[in-house]
Amino acid sequence: MLLLAAGCTSGYKPVILVHGVFSGPSSFKNLSRFIKKAHPGTEVTAIDLFNNEKSTKSMWKQIDDFAKVIQKIMEKSPEGVHLLCYSQGGLICRGVLSKLPNHNVHNFIVLSSPLAGQFGVPEMLHEIIPVSGRELVYLICYRQFAQMHISICNYWNDPHRRLKDLKFNNFLPLLNGEKAHSKMAEWKKNFLRIKKLVLIGGPGDDVITPWQSSHFGFYNSNEAIIEMKKQNFYRKNTFGLKTLDTRGDLIVCTQSGVKHMEWHSNQSVFEKCIQKWLD
Repeated sequence: MLLLAAGCTSGYKPVILVHGVFSGPSSFKNLSRFIKKAHPGTEVTAIDLFNNEKSTKSMWKQIDDFAKVIQKIMEKSPEGVHLLCYSQGGLICRGVLSKLPNHNVHNFIVLSSPLAGQFGVPEMLHEIIPVSGRELVYLICYRQFAQMHISICNYWNDPHRRLKDLKFNNFLPLLNGEKAHSKMAEWKKNFLRIKKLVLIGGPGDDVITPWQSSHFGFYNSNEAIIEMKKQNFYRKNTFGLKTLDTRGDLIVCTQSGVKHMEWHSNQSVFEKCIQKWLD
C-alpha cells in the first residue's frame, strides 16, 4: 500500500515559481496550496531571489542569477519540470529558457506578463518612474543608465517611438528577435525545447498595459491593438512563437475581471488556465 501511495503522488513534475516586480516567494502562498491540493505530492519551489525592491535590478542580471538556481533544480529533476512565472517573472523566465541550452522545462506557464512590453505606469511604480505622463517615460527609460539598472525600463515599449526603442532598449527587442544579434538562432533553439507555452491574461488587469501584452499583443503607433499573429516577431518567427503555434503547443487562456495582484490567488484562474498543464 505504501508503494502504491508513493506511485500515486510521484507522477507530477516539480513546479518552479518565479515572482513579479516588488514581490517575492510569499506571494505564491495560495497558488502553492492550489497546486498541492490538486496534485498531492508535487514539489513546488518558489524561488527566493531578487525580492521586493531588489526586483527592479536589470533584467539581464536577474535572468543570469535565476538561471543558476533553476539549473540546480532541474539537475535534481531529470524527469523534467514545469515553470510558472508571474508578471515581470514571465520575461525573466523567457530569458532563462532562451539562454539555457539544456533545460528540461516541459510546460512554461506565463501568468499576466508584459511579454510584448509595457506602456503604462501603475501607481505602485511611481516611486521608480516618477513621471506623470507615460508619453514622457522614454526620456528616462531609453537612457543607458536606466537600461543598466531599472528592470521596468528593459521592457518599456513606447509605440510612438519604435525607432528609439529598437536603438536604445537592450533587452526586449533582443529577446523578441526584433533587433538582430549573434545569439538569435541559439536562443530560438533553446526556447523551443519547451513542450507547451501557456499564456494567461485578460481584461480587468490594472497593471499590464495593454493587457493584451500578456498574449503577445501590443499597440501600434495609433494605440490600436495588434494581436499576436500580426506582430512581426510572430510572422517572422524570430524566437519560435509561430513554431510553437504550428506545433499546436501554444495555448492562450483569457480570464476577465481579474486584477493584477489577484492572478496567483484566484482559484478560478488556477482551475481554468493552469491546473491541466501541471498534470
